[in-house]
Amino acid sequence: MTLAAETSAIEIPPPVERGWPRERILGYVLLGLWAAAGLGIVAYLVGAWNPELFDRWAPAYLSGLGVTLTLVAISIALGAILSIPIAYARMSRNPVLSACAYGYVYFFRGTPLLAQTFLIYYGLGSFRPELQALGLWGFFREAWYCAVLAFSLNTAAYQAEILRGAIESVPKGQWEGAASLGMHRLPTLWKVILPQALIVALRPYGNEIILMIKGSAIVAIITVPDLMGQTRLAFSRSFDFQTYVWAALIYLAVVETLRHGIDWIERIITRHLKR
Repeated sequence: MTLAAETSAIEIPPPVERGWPRERILGYVLLGLWAAAGLGIVAYLVGAWNPELFDRWAPAYLSGLGVTLTLVAISIALGAILSIPIAYARMSRNPVLSACAYGYVYFFRGTPLLAQTFLIYYGLGSFRPELQALGLWGFFREAWYCAVLAFSLNTAAYQAEILRGAIESVPKGQWEGAASLGMHRLPTLWKVILPQALIVALRPYGNEIILMIKGSAIVAIITVPDLMGQTRLAFSRSFDFQTYVWAALIYLAVVETLRHGIDWIERIITRHLKR
């Protein structure tokens, strides 16, 4: 082999870029902007701090936070129960069941939660004589019950898709292996498939809970005294903008606490995968 051939055969490494790459510079700029915004909010709260306003409305904020967390917890629990038959119908080979479940998921995932809440609270409220005849008016005249119903139906559609996707992500060989051992489908689903599927579904479930917490602010529009409802009341009485800043910080603290909790649970249940 000639010297020229040997030289052409040698791979020449790409030139090393000097200085910081553009992506790192942009990241530091964004980080600096976020830090400046955070410091600005802190400076505003310190400068505009009103102890009398805080003492007056702090109990109301705590009460509103309790209403928000209760609403989300009940809705998530009811939605989880309802999502099981919906996910089963979505995976069913029966075209009628599959089509009905698909229509349900398509509607509740494709329309705004605010519109769904209005349809239940204001829309069904227009059928008062019919609801009174059925004995259901006592339920639908209460904004709290309508909010729980709307949120439960909405999150059930999302949770059904999360559950369906997690179950279908488990390899079919798991089903076949369990069948070769003589296990029926229900024990296989409960003991083999679901433990693996829930690991996959944990992060999407956490995101759904976070979205529900942030979306729960809309119930203030239908007079539910949640955290945002108490914030609107505090602002209407004081005309002080920091009342909304307090609400934003409370929502942020709840979301961050939940996010770290989900991370901790994920580390616990996936310890065996990292060995």
